[in-house]
Amino acid sequence: MAAWVETVESVAAVCTTLCWLPQAVKIIREKRTEGISLITQSVFTLGVALWAAYGLLLNNRPILYANGVTLVFALAILTLQTSLSLIYLRGTDKQEDFPTQRP
Repeated sequence: MAAWVETVESVAAVCTTLCWLPQAVKIIREKRTEGISLITQSVFTLGVALWAAYGLLLNNRPILYANGVTLVFALAILTLQTSLSLIYLRGTDKQEDFPTQRP
């Protein structure tokens, strides 16, 4: 029974982790984040970091690894969103180059 539970846990971890990869790649390629809420992304990133810490405390590898990888994607999105918003707000580039939503 324990092997079945760990298999389900591992498959769920892979699915929820990989779902962020296309979003991160799209943002990196297009340098556009206007459809993403800064508050939501920030809270999500914090939640993923806490899940990774929880996995570390329990020594639960699927939880730790899945949330660790997801944290990298979430931090990349949050960092790009913040930096692109700052570039737009400073006016150092044209709006067409970095059309991010004002926070």
